[in-house]
Amino acid sequence: MFLTALAGATAASALGAPRAFAGPLMDPAQAARRYAGRAPTQWGMSMPGVVSTFPADGRQLALTLDACDGACDDALLATLRRYRVPAVLFVCSKWIDANPGRVERLAASPLLEIGNHGTRHVPLSVTGRRAYGITGTRSAADVVAEVWTNQQRLVELTGRAPVWFRAATAHYDDVAVQIVRGLGLTPLGFTVNADNGATAPPAAVRSAIGRALPGSVVIAHLNHPRSGTAAGLGGAIPAMLDGGWEFVLPPQPGAAVTH
Repeated sequence: MFLTALAGATAASALGAPRAFAGPLMDPAQAARRYAGRAPTQWGMSMPGVVSTFPADGRQLALTLDACDGACDDALLATLRRYRVPAVLFVCSKWIDANPGRVERLAASPLLEIGNHGTRHVPLSVTGRRAYGITGTRSAADVVAEVWTNQQRLVELTGRAPVWFRAATAHYDDVAVQIVRGLGLTPLGFTVNADNGATAPPAAVRSAIGRALPGSVVIAHLNHPRSGTAAGLGGAIPAMLDGGWEFVLPPQPGAAVTH
């Protein structure tokens, strides 16, 4: 029944709100069947199929902010608005539930792009592998549900289909990466961990971003307003801009890769 519902949701999306996908989209039910029983050979945050850098035109870097569970860091958003810094916001269903109405308002900003951060906010695996003590998805169908349920919800709330996906903890196995790409999204990793899961003090956040190289993807968090993330970014952003750096959105991926 779940896979039938996913197939129906795909058709409804195609007829409804505009989608940002640049290529063909594998049917979710088909993806679950195609990858069922495949054994993974890789696990981690970086592997083929996960984008972690982009071709920079000069001193450019991309800021990404994860909205896991918890609150919304309004001070951080105010800094982005003040300096007109674009960012990809990775939003999961748990955060949407905790912050009703937020994702719609964020999606309306021309500075912000909404990414898919999953439904239950768990690592993406076909074997239930764990990362940082969190048990991942346990099968191909479970991977599809984690990605596609939140994808459809974001389409309904914002009128656009995210093109980027980031798993909770940013961990995947290689089969899960293939499923994400088959569903028309691209896993976006990172090269600079700015706030260590919103545990770093402001000075460490600022220092981490200051060490970025052109084409870096920076990860920080939007869901811990009491952390040092907002203050750290508030110091790093004007210093980077004064140093000739430019914050950009990572180039949108091309057609989905299917296997």
